[in-house]
Amino acid sequence: MGILTGKKFLITGINSNRSIAYGVAKACYREGAELILTYNNERFKGRLEKFAEEFGSCPVVQLDVANDESIANVADAIKAHWADGFDGFVHSIAWAPREAIEGSFLEGLSREGYLAAVEISAYSFAAMAKAFLPMMEGHKASMVSMSFVGAERVVPNYNTMGVAKAALEATTRYMAADLGPRGMRVNAISSGPLKTLAASGIKDFTKMLNAARDMSATRQFITLDDVGNTTAFLLSDWAAGITAETLYVDGGFNAMAGQYSEEE
Repeated sequence: MGILTGKKFLITGINSNRSIAYGVAKACYREGAELILTYNNERFKGRLEKFAEEFGSCPVVQLDVANDESIANVADAIKAHWADGFDGFVHSIAWAPREAIEGSFLEGLSREGYLAAVEISAYSFAAMAKAFLPMMEGHKASMVSMSFVGAERVVPNYNTMGVAKAALEATTRYMAADLGPRGMRVNAISSGPLKTLAASGIKDFTKMLNAARDMSATRQFITLDDVGNTTAFLLSDWAAGITAETLYVDGGFNAMAGQYSEEE
């Protein structure tokens, strides 16, 4: 019996089998959870339906987090599929315009891009929780968002996305305080760099990836399984005492001040 047996979760953000959300869904399904997956637009529908076959032929629904009607439609789909409610969701959604995640922070800055990045990457987490709350009432629900160390430290070329992730982490804490009295938990995972489709849009990402490995305590790359397993734990009752936290899954990279040769 897995640690999520009998539980039901919505997983967002799977675009490929290299997505963080794919690793999350894989771990949750292995641990016994029932799932619903979301896709952003029709381009990904067929791909998600194939992934859904791996996870017990679970339902897939369209979700555009920039559209309140779309969020409401997903809430209706959850209620229709799980009439007795469900146990939480994973928010693995982020976006910023390309010019906002390369080069100079200010040169790539625009009002439209800045607001869109925060809306899609941070506001949507709270908007989903608000819409889904009636179905999570009475459950020991757990919600997890996906962040990055760029939320609190300057990372080259991360720029506006770093601001959006900082907003996401703050949103996570405020949600945790709001929902804690209802028996619900809200946490964020700050993963080390991973070779995902989304990461490919960040300029010099390979340099970032290698630097994180070389500077981490473990001197190893982080994997999708690392993040997926930790997320499954946070969703489970085994993590009942953990909320309002940003949990690092980065091999200790966030704690290191850099490396230097003893010969210098």
